[in-house]
Amino acid sequence: MGFQENGNGEMGLAGIPLGAKNKYKRMNSELPEDNDDVLQQQQQEERRSSARKYVLACAIFASLNNVLLGYDVGVMSGAVIFIKEDLKITEVQVEFLVGILSIISLFGSLGGGRTSDIIGRKWTMALAAVVFQMGGLTMTLAPSYAVLMVGRFLAGIGIGFGVMISPIYIAEISPNLNRGSLTTFPEIFINVGIMFGYVSNYAFSGLSVHTSWRVMLAVGILPSIFIGFALFVIPESPRWLVMQNRVDEARSVLLKTNEDEKEVEERLAEIQQAAGFANSEKYEETPVWRELLFPPPPLRRMLITGLGIQCFQQISGIDATVYYSPEIFQAAGIEDKTKLLAATVAVGVTKTIFILVAIILIDKLGRKPLLLISTIGMTVCLFCMGATLSLFGQGSFVIALSILFVCGNVAFFSVGLGPVCWVLTSEIFPLRVRAQASALGAVANRVCSGLVAMSFLSVSEAISFAGTFFLFAAISALAIAFVFTLVPETKGKSLEQIEMMFQNMYERQGKEMELGDVEQLVQNKTGLTN
Repeated sequence: MGFQENGNGEMGLAGIPLGAKNKYKRMNSELPEDNDDVLQQQQQEERRSSARKYVLACAIFASLNNVLLGYDVGVMSGAVIFIKEDLKITEVQVEFLVGILSIISLFGSLGGGRTSDIIGRKWTMALAAVVFQMGGLTMTLAPSYAVLMVGRFLAGIGIGFGVMISPIYIAEISPNLNRGSLTTFPEIFINVGIMFGYVSNYAFSGLSVHTSWRVMLAVGILPSIFIGFALFVIPESPRWLVMQNRVDEARSVLLKTNEDEKEVEERLAEIQQAAGFANSEKYEETPVWRELLFPPPPLRRMLITGLGIQCFQQISGIDATVYYSPEIFQAAGIEDKTKLLAATVAVGVTKTIFILVAIILIDKLGRKPLLLISTIGMTVCLFCMGATLSLFGQGSFVIALSILFVCGNVAFFSVGLGPVCWVLTSEIFPLRVRAQASALGAVANRVCSGLVAMSFLSVSEAISFAGTFFLFAAISALAIAFVFTLVPETKGKSLEQIEMMFQNMYERQGKEMELGDVEQLVQNKTGLTN
């Protein structure tokens, strides 16, 4: 057995050369390097998969509070039919019962911003669940209208806490590229809750009048039990931890939620800078509440955008459509209670299905295009609903058109204005004021929701159901103009980059104004010379 030297000066066994072109190579030459590359790629892929699953689980658990709001909205639309009969209350009391939850929840939202800055985002969600459970139990056992209102008060406070904190928490833990889709989860769970509420109405409508509405309300307590389990799974917001100067804990959370370790330190540095650690003296001068009451121009633009989109979400009539869909379908000609509740289930299913479209498109198409599609579609459906009720009498044709246009309205709402509204308000504000500014947005949303819910029946009686839908269509048309002129695109940007974008908008406008003044002076001087 002999050895032969190959062209590269290496010796082959039994005359087999080990040159570069030969398929037989040394086991210790390139194979270890290939193995290292493959192993590194596998580890990176496993890390990406783990980070995505972890963030997804956090977003799901953080959104459970929103099921409570959705369920209440859905179940109350049917429960009031039985409450009115059981407790012998008037239509004005029904309006007050339905709408007061939104009004009361504004106090929860106002308190929730400051509370989440003190005890953290995670424990604010826990507090919301506990308060809602107390309210739900009180409503279930209520022997009178007065006790029922006490339960509504407690439930409203809990919902106020939960609604404002979930989008903030999700936005603060999510990676930039899929933050939009993850921040729509609270709206998804609201829709899921609404659908369960409608199904609960239909399922328990066969019980006695005294028992049916109590069982419907009692079922709403169940989702808050799962929130207790969620507290053992989800971490605290890394941005809140940085605000508390707990930087090592924030880094640990970012390592779990980010796919690339190299980005962790960059994001941590951005968060620290945004939190004001780099120039803390500047921020100590102005309390947050004063900064919100007397905002600098960039923050003023953010507040106009955030609060404006929250108001338009509600004054375009979505809660009236959802709360009072049985009354709307009754005006179209449906008389049987069971059929009325069955028709509302179709509304809930439509609202839930179309929110999935928003999840898919929000980080691909962007926030602003979805808002424009949504508001235009809602305007058309609301106008057509008004035309249907005003031009035709009652009958099967009117019933079919009414169900079509109501479902169309909630479908377009779910595609854009519903979820994107919460995404925008959770990502456009600076870290220092984010919780409390978002709380103001939630307050604006709940106040508008309450006003619409508490006045819909009275307004409809005054100007008819058709006139009310024409009014909603006009408001929705104004929302199109608002979105087109004042809402910027935030897709793919970090929260800190969005803050800088608003700052740059103001500076750019200032420079344009200065340039315009200079041009005017030049023209004036030229005119004087001539």
